[in-house]
Amino acid sequence: MLRIVGKTNIDFIGKRKIAFIFSGILITLGIISAIAIIVGKADLGIDFTGGVLLHGNFEKSINISELRSALNEAGFKGATITEVQGENVPPNSVMIRYKTTQVNSDSLFGDRILSAIRKNIPDNKFALDSIDDIGPSVGKNLQSKARLAILLSLLGILAYIWIRFDFRFAVAATVATFHDVLAVMGVFFIFHKEITLLVVTALLTLAGYSLTDTVVVYDRIRENLKMFRKRSSFGDTINKSINEMLSRTLMTSITSILVVFVVFVLGGEVVHDFALALILGMIIGTYSSVFVASPMIYEWEKRSPKRMK
Repeated sequence: MLRIVGKTNIDFIGKRKIAFIFSGILITLGIISAIAIIVGKADLGIDFTGGVLLHGNFEKSINISELRSALNEAGFKGATITEVQGENVPPNSVMIRYKTTQVNSDSLFGDRILSAIRKNIPDNKFALDSIDDIGPSVGKNLQSKARLAILLSLLGILAYIWIRFDFRFAVAATVATFHDVLAVMGVFFIFHKEITLLVVTALLTLAGYSLTDTVVVYDRIRENLKMFRKRSSFGDTINKSINEMLSRTLMTSITSILVVFVVFVLGGEVVHDFALALILGMIIGTYSSVFVASPMIYEWEKRSPKRMK
């Protein structure tokens, strides 16, 4: 089997306190991010706040400041304008995001933005590719459903690991997965990245990815506990198991990250943050399966012996 690293003998358990401090910082940032989302202080996408997402392209080159002035004049101050480029993207393409919590009964905000562009920039024909209008009530509903989806996924992980291993493994795996989700949310919050439905999808995806990595290590720990119960301490057995699976873990993570990185670079603006969340999640998930999930079991066993008496 191809190995990225040779045989290792790293004392992961010995470094657990440093890892726990680092993880504590990540979790704290994630909790701050979660609170900011709940109180409406985070940078939420129009999926959750309500607003307009409009894609289109101009016949001739357009100055972004000119387009922004046209939107400001029509009353759409604060709209986010992004130039979109790519191999299969028409030239002079733009993406316009406008968040609003107002309900406009006369006409959709997207139609009003489109009219403003065509009225204030009459000498540069604008072709509409797509337009999405999301009302604030729909955004609130999506927020609650997104939170519920993440909560149910974590409860599902807890139940699955509990059945497959035992309660201590289940709690450690769930905490590690929760750690990964919060860490990515914290990074997005620090760098003022929008939390959209695609980002939530990425968080749910990385929860499954992180769990797979953790289960592989847990399986090896369980096998080695049966083989070396009388010859090795519990901590040595965990270290041995992690070291044995380290090359496989790194191989899986690196190949997965390379694929997602291609999407990040070439996928365009729409999937950019989705791919970024996956890349961050894969890196953090690999770290947590080694430095969080397994050391937590050791710490629990140390305080309340069950397996190695």
